Amino acid sequence: MPKRVLVVDDEKLIVKGIRFSLEQDDMEVDTAYDGEEALEKAKTNEYDIILLDLMLPKMDGLTVCQQIREFSDVPIIMLTAKGEDMDKIMGLDYGADDYITKPFNILEVKARIKAIMRRTGTRSQPQESGKVIEAGDLRMDVDGRRVTISGKDVNLTAKEFDLLELLVTNPNKVYSRENLLNLVWGYESPDPGDVRTVDVHIRRLREKIEENPSEPRYVHTKWGVGYYFPKVRRLQAF
Repeated sequence: MPKRVLVVDDEKLIVKGIRFSLEQDDMEVDTAYDGEEALEKAKTNEYDIILLDLMLPKMDGLTVCQQIREFSDVPIIMLTAKGEDMDKIMGLDYGADDYITKPFNILEVKARIKAIMRRTGTRSQPQESGKVIEAGDLRMDVDGRRVTISGKDVNLTAKEFDLLELLVTNPNKVYSRENLLNLVWGYESPDPGDVRTVDVHIRRLREKIEENPSEPRYVHTKWGVGYYFPKVRRLQAF
């Protein structure tokens, strides 16, 4: 099945260029030119990924992203003409999985899309037998991409799940921010400013899975080095 992408930008030439390039890779592309149209299409259609511009008429990209997160965990890549770190971090805080700053190289856009799709593709594929990891009160169904804490579902974005899966399956291994950007986001040579992306995702992840995010049980920090998941007494994979 071809992958389906929603491209949202009010600059029609940008939309046209992205659409043409993605269709060359046999992807199905829908388009929207304002925030309200984007939200409506996200509600009525199923997409494998959404490219969402930050500055949109009628409803800005951050609001669209936030509202989509209320009913879907579809991967979202924010497109922003603004280079300030705060705009990028805000986009991630509102539930985006990644961001690309304009002007961008279409090859970079396609590489980011393919990296995310590789990591999320298993969600739509039926599995004969599932891998389930239990660590304390945390239960992670890897194939079903479902996490529960004490039996309660935790709604994670695609990137949050990928990040947690990597840490949980490699307990006590400390990953630097650069390592995580490479392994989870697919950045081969991350810029220094990109490491803040990891910090934002870790904070969001802790807010969702930790009873007290300031005293985490699951995702720990090794100061000056990176992040790790500690070995727990009851760690099972079956």
